[in-house]
Amino acid sequence: MRFNTGILLAVFAISLLSLSSCGGSKGGNKSASSTTGWEYNTTDNGGFEYNAGYEQETGPGLVFVEGGTFIMGRVEQDVLYEWNNAPRRVTVPSFYMDETEVRNVDYREYLFWITRVFMDYPEVYRKALPDTLVWRRPMAYNEPLVENYLRHPAYSEYPVVGVNHIQAQDYCKWRTDRVNEMILVEQGILELDVNQQNENNFNTEAYLYGQYEGIPGKDPMEDLNPNNETRRVRWDDGLLLPKYRLPTEAEWEYAALGLIGNSYDERMTNRRIYPWDGHITRNADKKERGKMMANFVRGSGDMMGMAGDLNDGGDVTVDVRSYYANDYGLYCMAGNVNEWVADVYRSLSFDEMDEFSPYRGNVFQQKVLDEEGYIVEKDSLGRIRYRTEEDKDIMSRKNYRTADNRNYQDGDAITNISESGSDWTTSESNTSAMYSGAKNSSLGSLVTDRSRVYKGGGWRDRAYWLAPGARRFLDERESRDDLGFRCAMTRVGSPMQGKGK
Repeated sequence: MRFNTGILLAVFAISLLSLSSCGGSKGGNKSASSTTGWEYNTTDNGGFEYNAGYEQETGPGLVFVEGGTFIMGRVEQDVLYEWNNAPRRVTVPSFYMDETEVRNVDYREYLFWITRVFMDYPEVYRKALPDTLVWRRPMAYNEPLVENYLRHPAYSEYPVVGVNHIQAQDYCKWRTDRVNEMILVEQGILELDVNQQNENNFNTEAYLYGQYEGIPGKDPMEDLNPNNETRRVRWDDGLLLPKYRLPTEAEWEYAALGLIGNSYDERMTNRRIYPWDGHITRNADKKERGKMMANFVRGSGDMMGMAGDLNDGGDVTVDVRSYYANDYGLYCMAGNVNEWVADVYRSLSFDEMDEFSPYRGNVFQQKVLDEEGYIVEKDSLGRIRYRTEEDKDIMSRKNYRTADNRNYQDGDAITNISESGSDWTTSESNTSAMYSGAKNSSLGSLVTDRSRVYKGGGWRDRAYWLAPGARRFLDERESRDDLGFRCAMTRVGSPMQGKGK
């Protein structure tokens, strides 16, 4: 067979050209556009900015939880025969979660900020107050806890309780704004303004939409656009962090199990009942053998053991860093207090939930414009947000319609509600008629769209409820003395830490 030397040389040249066009290395040339050849981040070429190799910073109080696949659901006997958490395999994206439950001192800081800023709106403070009367029992003397648990410094490191689901979400919003405000202050972009009053206070969304100016710092953000000198921080700078929020049920269960500690080369060595190995609630390690792994009720009337040898060391709740952190470094993912998660409760949620990042509770809403075409919105903390003319484009999107997915495929006739789409009518705006207490309802279910999941077991619970797969629900407006929460944050970019750069 004869070879054509010219053809071989041509193929070799094309191969070199292909390598050159790929930059010769992973990621290519990040200093100039591969589309136009224009250099990034220079006023000479108009100032288009590109932040290459972004790596998300870990927010205050958070621990990185690398995501993956796992079998979500109950792994012990379903003694109540609820069948509400059948095992199924799902994938949870990487995220961040609080190392501990939110403490009393954390929540008091939140209350103090509200009283200092919302001077003309005392109702905001009243709405945020935990219900300290959750400690009262008709046949128990718990008045010292009613009076002391939230405020006394002896309980500062203990988990806050008496907080309902709505209050927990408000706390997450407040925390997001305080963290992002401090980032801008530390970068010198804004001066710390402790005299913010009422609606004139920093919140992340208002700042990004240009509705909060604040006091300019000594080191403002340089604008590479040759027409401007300085500018406001934008979301595409990657400087501000995503919002703090309640974790989804899947995230919470995944983080609690901490399976990163008992897997090898994508093989799980054993399934866990609790956030630790083994089927018992005491430490099996030789050095710590016999010590309690969580704060719970060992038996009838036994909340902490006998004097001189207290088993879990807690008559009620305990310090949030008590016992042993799980393999993700998270404390008290079993016992101490139950924890709110974001999901709306349905007993058969997981028969139809997504395999990737499962969650029930999506409510999509269309923002309302005022007469001048601006979106005016007042959030749960009493802050007024004004959005700009740019949002008109959002309103014109054909696929932007309202939808209530909390009761998606839960057995009712209308499973996905939309008021703006032509295929649904206003009379189908909700499915509350299928639930207990609703007008014309013939059903007796206690489950409603306000029912929220909580997990983890608490100081009043038996060991059965310490399993991450166990789940219960409570109306989002109610609270308990053994129910708290912790925050989570979305991980953007690579699911592996350190892979952004």
